[in-house]
Amino acid sequence: MKCPFCGAIDTQVIDSRVSEAGDSIRRRRRCAACQKRFTTYEKAELRLPQVVKQDGRRADFDPERLRVGFQRALHKRPVPTGFVDQALDRITQQVLALGEREIPSRQLGEMVMQELYRLDKVAYIRFASVYRSFKDVEDFRDAIREVEPPPKKPRKQRDA
Repeated sequence: MKCPFCGAIDTQVIDSRVSEAGDSIRRRRRCAACQKRFTTYEKAELRLPQVVKQDGRRADFDPERLRVGFQRALHKRPVPTGFVDQALDRITQQVLALGEREIPSRQLGEMVMQELYRLDKVAYIRFASVYRSFKDVEDFRDAIREVEPPPKKPRKQRDA
């Protein structure tokens, strides 16, 4: 680490401490040339991928854009904000776990649909209608069939 006072390259770590949140390390250093002390912080840099749109354009991955999509789909639905935050965190973790520099918007949309399916079936249908560009009522029927539970089979009664 280069000394901010004299520019010397030879510095020594005197003390290291993990932050309270556990997401960074604070290091006290001393320059071997001028003997001045300074503090540095080390933090993990997470590089989120670029989202490749249908038309080939690229945009930065933005969890806030996903949040807007969730809010539109969940408008007037009884889903707590905390659940939405957790869903967004899961999507972000999935995207990071891919380790790719780019992710197709289609793949991201499927992740959103999975989370909406778990949260609220009506929101899932709303999102799917826009995401999959429903053309007619039959498209809605197909989507509703996806979320409907299978019919229960009548139980056979046993003779006593």
